[in-house]
Amino acid sequence: MSVLCLVERDGAAIADTSLRALRVARTLADAAGSQLTAVLFGPLAAGAGAGDTGASDTGQSFARAAAAQLAGCGAAELCLVTGDELTDYAPVAWARGLQQLAASQSASAVVAAATDRGSEVLAHLGALTGLPVAANCVSVVPDGQAAGTWQLVRQRWAGSVLEDAVLEASCALLSVAPDAVPADSVPAQDGGGQAVRVRTYQADLSPADLQVRSTELAAEAAGVSLATARVVVGGGRGVGGPEGFAALEELAELLGGVVGVSRVVTSQGWRPHRQQVGQTGTKISPELYLACGISGAIQHMAGCQGARHIVVINTDPDAPIVGRAEYAVIGDLNEVVPALIKAIRDRTAG
Repeated sequence: MSVLCLVERDGAAIADTSLRALRVARTLADAAGSQLTAVLFGPLAAGAGAGDTGASDTGQSFARAAAAQLAGCGAAELCLVTGDELTDYAPVAWARGLQQLAASQSASAVVAAATDRGSEVLAHLGALTGLPVAANCVSVVPDGQAAGTWQLVRQRWAGSVLEDAVLEASCALLSVAPDAVPADSVPAQDGGGQAVRVRTYQADLSPADLQVRSTELAAEAAGVSLATARVVVGGGRGVGGPEGFAALEELAELLGGVVGVSRVVTSQGWRPHRQQVGQTGTKISPELYLACGISGAIQHMAGCQGARHIVVINTDPDAPIVGRAEYAVIGDLNEVVPALIKAIRDRTAG
């Protein structure tokens, strides 16, 4: 018996959202007395097992780094799934690989972070297996009274409501809400704990499984993603237009973060949709969310409520987001942001 947890890459490391999902998966594995296996798909999976003959240096290096991260989250094993022509993100192929791996290990649960990819893959896995999927879980425990029964708490209505529910399934399919596990509970990259075994698994894929594939341009894939960033600098209508985001980009770079935007910004065509934070965009859970010129409609707050600290720059002291902020600067962002940039540069120069 085992518990599987789908993990995603963020550059040269495991995504922070996946590390958080692993913490929830670990509690399930402990309760069931099962092994926790982290499952990774991608081009580096082939031949990436440390010590495998013919494994590339890059693949071995990544496998070692990933294993170190996963050790701190309690994973006993890292399974690198390969398959013919499985080079890019392919949701059905990933689901098929998870289905076969779960069957081979008699898995009691398959867990993933509630990211775009994690949610999509679990939806396909549910369709392939005929099993129900419980989305956006905050906590899950097996019911000690009946096998195949799970007590869970999950977010509903964009996180504004917590639902107590019971899931009955021979294998639980669960996505973990990004803010279910605090960021400070995720261990550092050097991990700790017992060594993680690394192995490969060859999935049996058909051409139909690979009909839908996604590729990313290198320019778009570079750097930290919005969903996993530890710092997000947000911009809303108050930025004034596309040209106003230059200062926010500079500030985000100085802070080691990324830029996020409100829905109105994408509706105006000022920034791409992939940068939108909110109910219909990306849910974020950074250490710091610095919101500039954003009013904070309920749809936007649903996307950033997982932030550990919210700091606001706004001219309106009555803006809804001000009431949710830890700190608020009431002023013109065109004056405050340049002053903040100068202060950071002066400090780093000194």
